[in-house]
Amino acid sequence: MDSSEFIEAVRADNETALDRLGSEKALVATTRAALDRETVLETAAAAEARAAVTFEEWADDEADDEARAAFAETADTERDHSEQVSALGEMDAGDPSPDALHDYLRGLDDTAARVGAGLVARPLVASRSLLQVINFFVNEGDNAAAETFRDLRAETDEQVEAGTALLEQVSESDDDWERAAMAASEAIDAAYAEYADSLDSLGIDPKPVC
Repeated sequence: MDSSEFIEAVRADNETALDRLGSEKALVATTRAALDRETVLETAAAAEARAAVTFEEWADDEADDEARAAFAETADTERDHSEQVSALGEMDAGDPSPDALHDYLRGLDDTAARVGAGLVARPLVASRSLLQVINFFVNEGDNAAAETFRDLRAETDEQVEAGTALLEQVSESDDDWERAAMAASEAIDAAYAEYADSLDSLGIDPKPVC
């Protein structure tokens, strides 16, 4: 397997979950239907802060030099994202508790699995969440906030390509690729399960209405 085949497989194997995580219901799920500016910003800032902590923890104990450097760089990027979002609402994201996705990620200790789940699957999920935040601010007529989130989303999308390239460097066997793919799918599953549970608790069907 190579990087192109890997990302195609992850997207194909998780198509339904990724599609639903990118639906209009995604913001309803993460904000618990509190669709106001302050809550949307707080939720977005917390998501970026969680990612920063996850990658900081990985950078502290990762044995592979290239992966450790990538995790440290990503931690800095996510911390910057959190600060940019916090500035829009003059708030402090602090150190939020991990959600289901980051609880899963922080339990990983295998390099290939971390790269597949953290630097490929996580940004695939995050990009879809950010798109809904962009749409929210466009509808609110807040072009400055929408543009900020477009920039954050572009940087998040770049992580997918960088993550798959790194995976080629750290994977020495088919087993490495398989562990990475499994971890990526399990990360997406964790995010989707929390999304579905949140909507169910609100009395909303997570499945799209046909």
